[in-house]
Amino acid sequence: MCGICGLLSLDGETPPDRAVLEAMNAALTHRGPDSAGLVVRGAGGLAARRLSIIDLEGGDQPIGNEDDTVHVAQNGEIYNFQELRDRLERAGHVFRTRCDTEVLVHLYEEEGDGFAQALRGMFAVSVWDARRRRLVLARDRFGIKPLYWRADDGVLAFASELKSLVLSPGFSRDLDPHALESFLAFNSIPAPLTMFAAARTLPPGHLLTWEPGREPDVRAYAAVRPVDADDVHREPEEELARELDRRLRDSVRAHLIADVPVGVLLSGGVDSGTLCALAAQESGTRISTFSVGFEERSFDELERARAVAERYGTDHHEVVVRPDAAELLIRLSEVFDEPLGDSSALPTYLVAELAAGHVKVALSGEGGDELFGGYHTYVADLLAARIGRPARLMAPLVGRLPSSSRRVSLDYMAKRFVRAAHLPPLEAHHGWKEIFSDEARAGLLRPAADVPDAASAASPGQTPGVSPGAASDAFDPLGAYRERWEHTARAEPLARLQDLDLGVYLPSDLLVKTDRASMAHSLEARVPFLDPVVAELAMALPTKAKVRGWSKKRLLKRAAAPLLPAETIRGRKRGFSIPAAAWLRGELAPFAREVLSPAHLREQDVLRPEAVTRVLDRHVAGTEDLSRQIWGLLTFTLWYDRWGRAAR
Repeated sequence: MCGICGLLSLDGETPPDRAVLEAMNAALTHRGPDSAGLVVRGAGGLAARRLSIIDLEGGDQPIGNEDDTVHVAQNGEIYNFQELRDRLERAGHVFRTRCDTEVLVHLYEEEGDGFAQALRGMFAVSVWDARRRRLVLARDRFGIKPLYWRADDGVLAFASELKSLVLSPGFSRDLDPHALESFLAFNSIPAPLTMFAAARTLPPGHLLTWEPGREPDVRAYAAVRPVDADDVHREPEEELARELDRRLRDSVRAHLIADVPVGVLLSGGVDSGTLCALAAQESGTRISTFSVGFEERSFDELERARAVAERYGTDHHEVVVRPDAAELLIRLSEVFDEPLGDSSALPTYLVAELAAGHVKVALSGEGGDELFGGYHTYVADLLAARIGRPARLMAPLVGRLPSSSRRVSLDYMAKRFVRAAHLPPLEAHHGWKEIFSDEARAGLLRPAADVPDAASAASPGQTPGVSPGAASDAFDPLGAYRERWEHTARAEPLARLQDLDLGVYLPSDLLVKTDRASMAHSLEARVPFLDPVVAELAMALPTKAKVRGWSKKRLLKRAAAPLLPAETIRGRKRGFSIPAAAWLRGELAPFAREVLSPAHLREQDVLRPEAVTRVLDRHVAGTEDLSRQIWGLLTFTLWYDRWGRAAR
């Protein structure tokens, strides 16, 4: 596991500025505190920070081929590297280390751009072919590992995190209005957008290639898609459960490969509990587990997590989150160099901090809900297909339900359901989790006519701002989802909606959260559910094996039943959710008022203060649960203070 970055001169001749590359690399020290490496050949340079996991003595990066004409820097782990190495050695390639990164150098020599298709793992890979003056960037098919890039001002730059990329020459911190709209709509930003207009995310399963005289070419090399409805598995569920157990075990074994101890982030739910059980059975040694809890009982899962830990005799550790979250939110604005409005980032950060004190690698359960049908929204999707139009008539009655501060309360789900159930499937699915509607976003963002000329709007020590409202009428925040939706027309309806979450929501929200929160503490988080071995089966399951009535994740629970306590299988899903609604009506309310004060927002000059104040007032009054909206506004405002302005 590492952080990587690189600089290339677009003229194909001029060596990149080594001092800039060193500074970019230093900004990624938290991702790899064990060593630093840098190589410059011709017009290109690669750099890497290393967190030593495999081949502790010999795996420093970048790594070159036999004659040092091709170099690779990688962030991630390749789980099938040993079989690939065996094949490459038979073809005559000579290896100098035992690490997985060196396999990538020779695999590129052997297969060119096709090398990425052979990889099983999580990765963001950079290849600089100095002899051909050619750059290749590749990101794993699920988007587990991040990779950002830009090409302007005579350079092509890339990095694992934006905090490194902003140090590349001539980087502008102007906001991207489309990214800002996307964030307000969903509290996250889908690829290829970033909050900075100057930067882009390489989408999951994509390659970027560049040669002198050509524009960077971004194209897909792999796609994870549900099968056609006619091709779903028809075998008995008992047989499918056995097959799922076999595949999950295979994935967990692969994800346990390391020369350092591996632990498990244990939430108390089915996903992480299953990983804990399989890791305990497959590792051959005692594993460590790490859990986070809350004083608010409806959010706390420590008791369930302990039951799993005790069953498998793990070395168990816990941390309790209390509502003194203000300082943590400020700390997270440093960690997340792009705003993320997912409040579960806070407990994820704390449990990663806990784990990093004991292990270098931890397994995490991301992907289980998207693959096997674990969200309440999937129940809503199926229900809306049957009663969507009549449900709209219930809106006045449901709207009078009092607002609760409990997690995913009945009133919250009911209000969300009747608001969107009558819409087409894609729009309804996102109506359940939309943060700010089109109308609300228009009210929050300053219209283009109100924004002064960019040059005159920039205050000392601040780059020119953005006209957020300028693109509001033309921009569709569901664009990334619609594009993916078009490719799955022959799949079952629920599978199509799961595919949207797997391909857009997961990499733009949950995987960003897990990567940044873990790497902030130099902890490698591995996600065994997001393995082609597992996903291939999940994407071919019929709807009834995933969701039926109010029952979710049916096949996974059946496969996990022999491994876990009955309460874990039957209990309500909680994950790492926090009691944000209660906190923002209580202990955290003064902090929210301060950060989102009219004076502060007028200084930032992005959001309309009066609109933000109305959101705060409505939530505190208890008539609506607007905690997700407020959390997003808080994270954006804190982020903008730290990253949206020029360095002072």
